[in-house]
Amino acid sequence: MAVQTQRRESPAAQGRVARMRQWWSRARGGEGHERHTLLLLAKSTLAATVSWTLAYDVLGARSPAFAPFSAVLIMRVTVYESLLHSLRYVGAVTAGVAVQAVLGFLAGPDLLTFALVTVVALAIGLWPALGTQGSQVATAAFFAFATYVTAPAGLGKVTHLGQIVLLVLIGCGVGVVINMTVIPPLRHRSAEYAIHALAGTLCNLISDMYPAMRHDAMDEERVRHWRVRAEQTGALIARAEDGLRTARESVYYNPRSRLRRHRGRTSFEGYGAVHQALERTMYQVASLTRSLDQWERDGDPKDRRLLCDYADFLESISRITQVLETLAEGSLRRQARRLGELAKQAQRCRRRLTERAEQDGLPLSDPGYPYGVLLVEAARLMNEFQYVCDVLQHYVDEQPSLGDRTK
Repeated sequence: MAVQTQRRESPAAQGRVARMRQWWSRARGGEGHERHTLLLLAKSTLAATVSWTLAYDVLGARSPAFAPFSAVLIMRVTVYESLLHSLRYVGAVTAGVAVQAVLGFLAGPDLLTFALVTVVALAIGLWPALGTQGSQVATAAFFAFATYVTAPAGLGKVTHLGQIVLLVLIGCGVGVVINMTVIPPLRHRSAEYAIHALAGTLCNLISDMYPAMRHDAMDEERVRHWRVRAEQTGALIARAEDGLRTARESVYYNPRSRLRRHRGRTSFEGYGAVHQALERTMYQVASLTRSLDQWERDGDPKDRRLLCDYADFLESISRITQVLETLAEGSLRRQARRLGELAKQAQRCRRRLTERAEQDGLPLSDPGYPYGVLLVEAARLMNEFQYVCDVLQHYVDEQPSLGDRTK
């Protein structure tokens, strides 16, 4: 079950040490960029260590670094992606080594041969079937050429070139096995995970923003930090898109999908629309942080009132993200009702924000001031979240038999 992010009541502490603690807290608290980074770091380290041990201590390979390099290179978010990139990487390396082996034995280890190997390897690397691993054909060919030049004559050259392919196979095999067995990333491929990760990241960021706005603690460093965090969400969005795109294929290669509790679980059709709306919301929040970063306030009390109203609006939005962070098909009817109530509250906060700005006579149409832009950002955020709530409620209404299995 997803963990719900805790909303802040006071501004977050500043400073490098405080932010490091907050980063670790977000990593422990739920799905998102920080949790993904830690898991990938841990599994990549384990895969590299095991691969090095097999290559150096067990095989006594001449170039053992090929194995851990391969293991880390193919470590991906999903098992399906790991398998796909492993096949492409092994194919690319094998092609590069084969080019060097053939041309090396035919023409010898001279400069002209190296140039010819380079041309052929680069041409093979353009093959679409190799995807992003196409550049590895030339890389493997270069390493193979260096090995060929320094290896002893005769059969030793063939043995050392073949060892490169063997080490790559070992590294890829270890990487895939560890990805399948150590915290298998089934959740990274589910539609629910994509929504949980995006909603959790939004909740974390917004929950840092509105207390600072409410307590007039929007210093330059803090706002710039919000902007950096918002811009980092691009990678998270890309991973969520990959997860939705490869969900059906990847489940066949994950052992956890064979367990009884995962059988028969399917993602309903509305998840795709919700996910796309959350993506747009992430970009809107990033745009909001840029607007705040460019805002140089003059201490007018009207600014203070606007920020307080904006903080109330963002807090109401954070309540919606908290529910989305724990979205589950088994309790969807209850959650859809709750989201509808929260959306109405957020709409009231947004209207109050607009009315206050108009009553205070703020220059909403003056491009030299950020007031109008901030109101537009609030309207766009509200529209996206209202759309999310409407999509979920529509799905519930279309499924009369859907009941809450989780109380």
